[in-house]
Amino acid sequence: MSNSIMSTRLRRKIFQSLYLALLLSAPCAVSAQNGQHRLRNIVLVHGAWADGSGWKGVYDILVKDGYNVSIVQEPETSFKEDVAATKRVLAQQAGQCILVAHSYGGSVITEAGMDPSVAGLVFIAAHMPDAGENEADDGKRFPSDVSKSAAIKKTADGFTYIDPSQFHEYFAADLSAEQAAFMARSQVLNLADNFNAVITTPAWRSKPTWVAVAGKDRMINPDLERWYATRANSHKVEVPGASHSVYVSRPKEVAALIEDAASHALEGK
Repeated sequence: MSNSIMSTRLRRKIFQSLYLALLLSAPCAVSAQNGQHRLRNIVLVHGAWADGSGWKGVYDILVKDGYNVSIVQEPETSFKEDVAATKRVLAQQAGQCILVAHSYGGSVITEAGMDPSVAGLVFIAAHMPDAGENEADDGKRFPSDVSKSAAIKKTADGFTYIDPSQFHEYFAADLSAEQAAFMARSQVLNLADNFNAVITTPAWRSKPTWVAVAGKDRMINPDLERWYATRANSHKVEVPGASHSVYVSRPKEVAALIEDAASHALEGK
């Protein structure tokens, strides 16, 4: 066999080997590129009558998937203090983050989310008031089941709580009776005036947002959650059959939405 033929075959084998290597490396290159754009910091904010422990299922999934997760424990003693507590945790983030909230926490992150560290916001069965609005008035657009009941009680010094005997029915219908009972007995009382706090500069007006609608929510009317999402031009997912406690009962769906936000928030509003 001549040297020229052997040289041609050798060049062909080298070319084929390089081409195969290029094909195999292409997915890795795309994956690496996506990884560079994915935000790693997640900040979770709870809602009224709850605390940060409800995020445990979501937290476990996000941490397993490589995210740095922080959980805000708002005192619920005033809206101003809840916003301050959120900003305090935002100040601890190394780089930009996704800010997530449930329920009343949606109002909190609407106000706190203008912080420059926040690249995107995720609302889980949450309120999203606009400038000059408060969630109490917004709730009247689409009244909830709980607003038509006597389940919400008030203390002599102006704090609200959900009647423990009705907590399972309105707040956590898709959780076990035992779990709902524990949440009812450990609920954080929320200052009634918090629901009347007026938003100044809503972060969702200028930053990308994601919304999870809880299909069987009895604390916030699902139609109000859909209305909020439409107004904010949010990326919306529906969780059929989920109660207001969707962040506890459906951690996989909630974590998936948060991860989607982390992957695409830098693309902008």
